[in-house]
Amino acid sequence: MPTTTFLVAFATLFATVGVADIAFIFAALTKHNTARQRFVFATRGVIIAGVILLLFGVLGNPILEVFGITIPALRTAGGLLLFLIAIDMVFARHSGGTGTTDEEEVEARQRDDIAVFPLAMPLLAGPGAISAVILLTTGTQTDLEFWAVLVAVVVILFLAWLTLLVAIPIQRLLGVTGLAVVSRMVGILLAALAVQFVFDGVRTSGLLSGAA
Repeated sequence: MPTTTFLVAFATLFATVGVADIAFIFAALTKHNTARQRFVFATRGVIIAGVILLLFGVLGNPILEVFGITIPALRTAGGLLLFLIAIDMVFARHSGGTGTTDEEEVEARQRDDIAVFPLAMPLLAGPGAISAVILLTTGTQTDLEFWAVLVAVVVILFLAWLTLLVAIPIQRLLGVTGLAVVSRMVGILLAALAVQFVFDGVRTSGLLSGAA
């Protein structure tokens, strides 16, 4: 399995899924629930999010063909979107790309079951994660690279599931400062990956050769 492809996919999805951020949000939304209820919410949410992300990963190319979107255009647009998410992470802002809005959090607190909303969508399988999966899978050159991306999706979701199960202890351990440090470090890495996606998209689009 191509190690580089897996590592790039893992790092990108770790940031866009927001594994670290989810622990705090999930802990806040389930602070009055039992350990058994949190286990059920986490398991169902991860399974649903996995189905969504893997579906977009497998059907990425057909979706692009239906809308007439080229791979270079997707790379450039996806890179820009990921860069905006990276900026939010570095400066501790929330634009909705990897988390929930204030209105969504209020609605979530009024729900008895948060597995589908907001856990599966938009926390785990949000716009950023879906775009990243399509971008990563359509950019693969071999079947091994394609499967490496899908494996990365599964690994990230498994890691997210483990994080959700220990969300409250993690919240107490890291605190706000610890989470901010982790988020900013990952955001810097994601920003560099996003810029590389834009570079690749522009280079493969033929715009530069046409200008020359």
